[in-house]
Amino acid sequence: MSRSSKKGPYVDARLLKKAQAQGTGEKKTPIRTWARSSQIPPEFVGHRFAVHNGKNFIEIFVTEDMVGHRLGEFSPTRTFRGHGQVVKRMIEKT
Repeated sequence: MSRSSKKGPYVDARLLKKAQAQGTGEKKTPIRTWARSSQIPPEFVGHRFAVHNGKNFIEIFVTEDMVGHRLGEFSPTRTFRGHGQVVKRMIEKT
């Protein structure tokens, strides 16, 4: 279900404050966060975030295409190891 347009997008206030305080320096350390449900506003463009996926932090660089998406979309929580392996069986001829 989508969020009400009257309320506006959900952006974690602490993240916004940290991103604005960091400024636009060349060498930026990633901002570590657990707020996966926070939407990406235009103020986050050009910043690096380390988003927690439940086990470790995955570093992402925010671009203009990511605006409006959630931070958690870019930090997958599950590892896809592929479908079942194809096993080649030898058919014995007698």
